[in-house]
Amino acid sequence: MTNTKLVVTQEGLDKLKKELEHLETVERRSVAEKIAEALKFGDLRENSEYHDAKDEQAALESRILELSSKIKNAEVVSNVSKDQISVGSVVEIEDLATKEKHNYSIVGSMEANVFENLISNESPLGSSLIGKKKGDTVKFNAPGGEMEYKITKIS
Repeated sequence: MTNTKLVVTQEGLDKLKKELEHLETVERRSVAEKIAEALKFGDLRENSEYHDAKDEQAALESRILELSSKIKNAEVVSNVSKDQISVGSVVEIEDLATKEKHNYSIVGSMEANVFENLISNESPLGSSLIGKKKGDTVKFNAPGGEMEYKITKIS
């Protein structure tokens, strides 16, 4: 686990805490019940249900440790500016080649989810946007080649 501060929005931190609580209460209880049930089958050397449940328990405990570390090292962004892009900003950008507009929320790397339009401040697009203002143009290298966008709105 890392001791490096991880940038996160309050919403992202709340999601992590909710997941941790669910794992520590509901999932731990469920795995414990599976282990108890598997123990009833007898000989542990050939008891696949027991070994599967113990593997599930190990994965669960690993995820709990990971989430606990992330929460402990989270640094929540506050005072998000409407004038300059930072973690926590919602931006509208226009692709200068296609004239298509896209909306993205800039988040820390552990919250990023491109399918929800949550882009990391460490991604090529996210890092090129950080510190920019409405009307600025950004260029960055994407897997499909160089991209150029104009920032049309910050909120």
